[in-house]
Amino acid sequence: MSKILVIYHTLSGNTEAAAEYIAQGAREIADEVEVKLAKEADAEDLRSCGAIAVGTPDYFSYMAGMVKDFFDRTYYPTQGQVAGKPCVIFVTHGGGGRAKDSIQSICDSFEFDVLTGPVMIKNSPEGENVVSLKDAGRKLARACDEN
Repeated sequence: MSKILVIYHTLSGNTEAAAEYIAQGAREIADEVEVKLAKEADAEDLRSCGAIAVGTPDYFSYMAGMVKDFFDRTYYPTQGQVAGKPCVIFVTHGGGGRAKDSIQSICDSFEFDVLTGPVMIKNSPEGENVVSLKDAGRKLARACDEN
């Protein structure tokens, strides 16, 4: 099985908590799950993973600048090398949540295989959101195993 990469940006800690729940779910199935801040992830991380989870807070109805920066830095160096990678998207927000549209658009440009609609978390993950995040992590790990 290949490595699963979980990248995210956070200021409040909500998206970091969501990333850890995705990773927990993935670790139930996968042997190797790496969680990284988007600013620390690079093209080699993207090339070497078998599946990716991308998380962002909603800032002004758009993804966090650091997540966009990750995409900007990795798009051309990985072009033609990452198409079809399984992907899940998760977004924390305070009531808007439209950042999901910008992330979905870029994931489409990378030609990732987005497995499900974005996991949307209002404020901090708890209750059903935790269940949904762990489920998304397991789904990602199973898809990675099948690739």
